[in-house]
Amino acid sequence: MKTIRLMNAMTGILVLALTTNALAQDWSQWCGANRDGKVSGFKAPKTWPAELTRQWTVNVGLGDASPVMAAGKIYTFARLQDNEIVECLDSKTGKEVWKYQYPALAITGPASSLHSGPRSTPVVGEGKIVTLGIGGVLCCLDASNGKLIWKNADYTKDLPPFFTSLSPLIFNGMCIVHLGGKESGELIAFDLLTGKQNWQSPGDAPSYASLTMMTIEGKKQLVDLTAKNLEGINPESGKILWQFPVTTEFRFYNSATPVIDGENVIITGQGQGTRAVKIQKQGDQYVVKELWKNGELGTKWNTPVLKDGFLYGLSDGRKLFCMNATTGQTAWIDSKLHNDFGTIVDAGSLIIALPQTSNMVVFKPDEKGYTEVALIKVAESPTYSYPILSGNNVFLKDKESLSMMTVK
Repeated sequence: MKTIRLMNAMTGILVLALTTNALAQDWSQWCGANRDGKVSGFKAPKTWPAELTRQWTVNVGLGDASPVMAAGKIYTFARLQDNEIVECLDSKTGKEVWKYQYPALAITGPASSLHSGPRSTPVVGEGKIVTLGIGGVLCCLDASNGKLIWKNADYTKDLPPFFTSLSPLIFNGMCIVHLGGKESGELIAFDLLTGKQNWQSPGDAPSYASLTMMTIEGKKQLVDLTAKNLEGINPESGKILWQFPVTTEFRFYNSATPVIDGENVIITGQGQGTRAVKIQKQGDQYVVKELWKNGELGTKWNTPVLKDGFLYGLSDGRKLFCMNATTGQTAWIDSKLHNDFGTIVDAGSLIIALPQTSNMVVFKPDEKGYTEVALIKVAESPTYSYPILSGNNVFLKDKESLSMMTVK
């Protein structure tokens, strides 16, 4: 009996290890599994090729929303003609598993011709996939078959100036998302099974930055960079725990997701530089203390990554940079110009940047200086979304297509 119990225990440990490893390689939401821009399981080659080997390409539609991966499936969210489409693809073949669509909002304005598709990245969790359309339509689908579980279109009349861009978050049976317009909004927790509101917290207008989470004294907090403030929120009740003003200048907007460094939150943006605040609990209250500010170096439409105590990003001056996350001092700024839009991924031994130019930049994470490892053209049209790195594969969404490419 002891032998049988031991074998059962070892089998359970093996299954848990395999499951944990599979989950670790998922890129299931905005900025990855933990919303920190870090990927595990990517196999970087010893020598990078001049180009990647394309395995398959599928036309999925217009949009800036990043694809996500969970349990061997790729999920895309884009616009085809007059519909917003959620599509599930087999990651090995690119073949469609299921598709769900609904009429898209007709948008206008300066970004309407180039960015008519959704900008909000889906989130996969607890067997569901949740999407936020460009016009404020929130959908919850069964991730296995695409069946609609619920849809909410109550927040489509009052939208941000450049439409919705922040990405929803799944936590403990809830979908949490900040909805609203130019002047005000509501942070809302929808029940993942029914779509009913578990709580709502009215206040600031939403920004273009996405929600993330941090832990203070063992308790989870939502971190929300709104149009005017950085806020910490109790995810179970919606109660605001602390607040720190983050003002923007005319024509500048909060769009970079906050970077979490233990009890510190790093915020960055065009026209405001980069700064870090520390969140501490004193009695029943939380106190926010500014630690440092680098007023000269900030980002515009991208979120930096934290690696070994240093922040790597693409500046509002269109250059790659490295900043000390403890002091805020600039470590280096590269001289090469890229673009305002871009994504930065911590791939372990390397940092991978993908600007709008579709030139994938591979460089070493080194605070002493910039060392480029590879510069590879990966698409013929602009890239605005995160690549998914899995094994030696790169899944990449360009203007209208999703491709799987292999690093050989």
